[in-house]
Amino acid sequence: MIGQLRSVAIDCPDPRALAAFYAELLGLPLAEEDSDGNEWVVLGGPVGQQPRLAFQQATDLVPPAWPDPARPQQFHLDVTVDDIEVAEKAALALGARRLPGEGDGFRVYADPVGHPFCLCWD
Repeated sequence: MIGQLRSVAIDCPDPRALAAFYAELLGLPLAEEDSDGNEWVVLGGPVGQQPRLAFQQATDLVPPAWPDPARPQQFHLDVTVDDIEVAEKAALALGARRLPGEGDGFRVYADPVGHPFCLCWD
């Protein structure tokens, strides 16, 4: 091993707003942010103790257009849930939207900026 994953950084127009969405979706606390929260926000615990998601400002972001290969998903998160119906309702209430695509054990959604993510269950 060369190193350990510190965080996953996600480009978005409004870091504070997208961080708030994922804080509710994943139950991650605010770990750090720049002085006004407009350019950089991090969710999670101290470095090395749990997964961390960082949100960085990208004012000219062109969001993915699932499943259009001309604007690919760039990355996506898989989120494990106990009850897909309850989790879907809660995610949609936070501002997610359902996208085409599902399979045995997963459904595809977009966060408020358009990044795809999956709710997964066993």
